Amino acid sequence: MMIEANELTFAYGGRPPAVNGLTFSVAEGEVFGFLGPSGAGKSTTQKILIRLLRRYRGDVRIMTRALKDWGPDYFERVGVCFEMPSNYRKLTAIENLRFFSSFFRSPTLAPEEVLEWVGLRPDANKRVEQFSKGMQTRLNLARSLINRPALLFLDEPTSGLDPVNARIVRDLIRRERDRGTTVFLTTHDMHVADELCDNVGFLVDGRLARVGAPSALRLEHSNRLLELRTEFGGVVSSDRFSLDGLATDARFQQLIRDRRIESIHSLEPSLEDIFIQTTGQRLS
Repeated sequence: MMIEANELTFAYGGRPPAVNGLTFSVAEGEVFGFLGPSGAGKSTTQKILIRLLRRYRGDVRIMTRALKDWGPDYFERVGVCFEMPSNYRKLTAIENLRFFSSFFRSPTLAPEEVLEWVGLRPDANKRVEQFSKGMQTRLNLARSLINRPALLFLDEPTSGLDPVNARIVRDLIRRERDRGTTVFLTTHDMHVADELCDNVGFLVDGRLARVGAPSALRLEHSNRLLELRTEFGGVVSSDRFSLDGLATDARFQQLIRDRRIESIHSLEPSLEDIFIQTTGQRLS
């Protein structure tokens, strides 16, 4: 396993625990998503895993080694992309990447190559103070990849991006997974989680309500219905049928025989529907 957490607990000062008894694991080469509303404990968990918060209780192992036993070499193996951009605004994009590359003992990628990945190669020599928030977010992502990390932490990776650039980021995350990178992302965006994650954890009030693969969760909560849209005489109508006994349903057989089929869809719930059913809360 790349990440193993057992009874992970953390509290700020004298407050109730921000994360409370979290037990989960993330396999090597997996995209794992922590889903939950603001204040659920997602960012706190991530800060523990990237060693920004130290006084936690429980056991955490990264790459089979206790997190507390890692030293500076830990950051040779991981990449981190925070939700809020944190680049040097007076430097150009390529100067930022060259500067951060200098922190690593091991060889890093060419800054020009990583800027190409995130669609910023034409802006390599532009000062970051001239960048939009979306451009800064993509530069943050480029910075997190410069050392070819084995474990990549992403916090709301598509926040503030337009649809085209959000697609670039999602495609890049898939490519990193395909080359064997483990990705731990936190988000409240169900579409991102559904499209990218091999497994998700529903986090509410510092506790894990459920962990599972999005496809398996949808099937588990499915009401086993099918919607059939057909056209006859210029009129489009919609009918619903149970998947059980569909092959012998006379009405279904008649419609697909006598009418033009416009669409057929099974009606699985969305991840957001399942989250609400499981936790009683919404993600926004």
